[in-house]
Amino acid sequence: MHGARYRHTVAWAGLPLRAARIGGFLTVPRYSRVVVKLSGEALAGSGSSGVDPASLSRVAQEVLSVHDLGVQVAVVVGGGNYFRGRMAEGWGISRAEADNIGMLGTIMNALMLRGALTARTDTDVRVMTAVPIHSVAEPFIRLRAMHHLERGMIVLLAGGIGQPYVTTDYPAVQRALELDADALLVAKRGVDGVYDTDPHLNPDAVRFTRLTYDEALATGVRIMDTSAFVLANEQSLTMHVFDVAAAGVMREICEGAEHGTRISVK
Repeated sequence: MHGARYRHTVAWAGLPLRAARIGGFLTVPRYSRVVVKLSGEALAGSGSSGVDPASLSRVAQEVLSVHDLGVQVAVVVGGGNYFRGRMAEGWGISRAEADNIGMLGTIMNALMLRGALTARTDTDVRVMTAVPIHSVAEPFIRLRAMHHLERGMIVLLAGGIGQPYVTTDYPAVQRALELDADALLVAKRGVDGVYDTDPHLNPDAVRFTRLTYDEALATGVRIMDTSAFVLANEQSLTMHVFDVAAAGVMREICEGAEHGTRISVK
């Protein structure tokens, strides 16, 4: 695994990270805290909008599989299955207004995911939003979110950063840094990593197993919004890009497997 190190740290409340068997050896997850970047489209399944119950169920199970390792999990939820800011012109509304609608979509997705999770676990699941909506969610307060994670709760982060002109790529990186996460897990729909060209258009496209940020910038591959990518590079955030529909991959990445594409400073 190219020298991956597995930390024997405490996850929460005095409970150690759970051991997992990898390649015949008993070890513990390499990450103690992760942020998952989940797009709204991942919840839509094969549809173009709304939420597909089967996809919602699968995503909930994948998040729980990571939590069951003893890894602290926060999820940044997108809202593209309901509305995107770039749709503003077609609807004849301003981009700022469109982004506000999109932020409400992220909250709807977070509440749906919370419902799916609470139906499957007794673990406390908290929704925290950058847009105040006190009757259904807590406001995002960094130290409170970290406290929830340390107590073993699953934290769902919605509302982006509460401001327009930003997709959920940037909040995903920002929240991972604010919460001192060991890695950002970027769940993509329909692609299992980063390729040198579009794999949907070029059957000979090559998937990168590992990339440095400098290599990705030099190659010109599109992974996420430039501002988010630059911030991740500046702050040395490790990122894994993988297919959200691949069963078990999210958990196996935390266990040490090199699925998808890993992006780091070195």
